[in-house]
Amino acid sequence: MRLILVQYSPEWENKETNKKKLIDLIFGNLVKESVLIFPEMTLTGFTMKSNDFAEDLNGDSFQYFSQIATDNNVHIIGGLIEKEDSLFYNTLIHIDAFGKLITSYRKIHPFSYSDENRYYTRGNKIVITEINGWKVGLSICYDLRFPELFRRYGKERVELIIIIANWPDTRIGQWSTLLSARAIENQCYIAAVNRVGDDLRLHYNGYSAIYDPMGNEIISLSDKEGIISAEISKAKVNEVRNKFPFLDDIFLI
Repeated sequence: MRLILVQYSPEWENKETNKKKLIDLIFGNLVKESVLIFPEMTLTGFTMKSNDFAEDLNGDSFQYFSQIATDNNVHIIGGLIEKEDSLFYNTLIHIDAFGKLITSYRKIHPFSYSDENRYYTRGNKIVITEINGWKVGLSICYDLRFPELFRRYGKERVELIIIIANWPDTRIGQWSTLLSARAIENQCYIAAVNRVGDDLRLHYNGYSAIYDPMGNEIISLSDKEGIISAEISKAKVNEVRNKFPFLDDIFLI
């Protein structure tokens, strides 16, 4: 299965500009039946104006991503600000190659250090989706610091975990270390997409990356907008798990 990671610098809270920017960036770079992955809060940046940009799961952002999916015959993983009743969520959506919304994941760990928990309600369940016969666990940014979430995915034998993020450059060393650790612990591929550029307070330098089930970096991109891609193999996951059956010895979760 081919993964395509889109690392870009969104214009702050400007959805229409960012829609055009992404179309220009991905044009000519897509492969049919691949998985196209965008950063957290894809079209707005990491804004706390949840009330201003929230939408339901059939809203403007979904329609935009759905059109990309159907036009290019690709699966889409993207981020948006979801509203349900009077609550707001930092949400990841999976859209299949026919433009259908397959599932959504609400960020379980809002980033309290920057008061995200004041503006967004936390999710309360893990979400595993299916893409081209692969079991795929879903997560968002700050979730990466909580191994118990990823351990549950490992115990469910997911073969790939996707992380979409807005992770600043001041802690990028921890980003890379944790990505490798999550891959090693759960013997699966990790695909993590970060942004670049600046928002009102922070600078971002990307380091979007794919790691194999042994924790080795396959590919990464730093300090610039761009697209990276790699082919991943389910046989590699099975090989590692059969040779080192560590997941059979999980006792505390």
